[in-house]
Amino acid sequence: MGRRIMIVGNGELPQGIADFIDLSDIVIRFNDCRSLGSGGSRTDVVAVCNTGRPGREMAEETGWRNSDGVRQASAIWSVRDPAKFSEMEPDIRARWPELTDFCADYTAGFAAIAEQTGKSHTVIPRGVHERLDSALQAYSPAPYVCPSTGLFAIAHVLESLNGDDDEVAITGFGHQGWNGHPFAAEKQLVEALTHQGRLTRISSTSIFSASEGA
Repeated sequence: MGRRIMIVGNGELPQGIADFIDLSDIVIRFNDCRSLGSGGSRTDVVAVCNTGRPGREMAEETGWRNSDGVRQASAIWSVRDPAKFSEMEPDIRARWPELTDFCADYTAGFAAIAEQTGKSHTVIPRGVHERLDSALQAYSPAPYVCPSTGLFAIAHVLESLNGDDDEVAITGFGHQGWNGHPFAAEKQLVEALTHQGRLTRISSTSIFSASEGA
């Protein structure tokens, strides 16, 4: 039997999911790990938005690195390839002039935190970003800045982390938020991956079914 790799978004979670998440083999959370508590406590990977204001606040303030989720994680993933975002910056500034610091890069700060705290640090390759952009076009998204941190992590797991017998499960993904992400198209892409059997979306019903079969 393979592993269960659980990707926990910061959206609404099904009731009673905490133990189900904590029994997973790998648990991936995001940024400030708001899913802790009702979404369990285990955290193996924290995937971060490593550019712009969110990246600066996490990389430069001690509160983030000392938080429960980050302290117990063994790995930090920076989801945005710095070179890719540097190339994107002129177009972003032209189309969305209010995003003056969107591409400011804090990857080195996250790498330093990882080194200081004995964690691994991975920058998700630009190819993941480019393949996501291509896949999202099938759903005719409105102009967008970049895919969400959650979608980057899902794609990276599917491409690089899971084995043939592993289950990749997601929960806490509401596919809504900042309008610079193509959430409607992302939802359709995730639904397609679910229908293909590459992802499992965990709901209260699936938790109940799993507990019944235990």
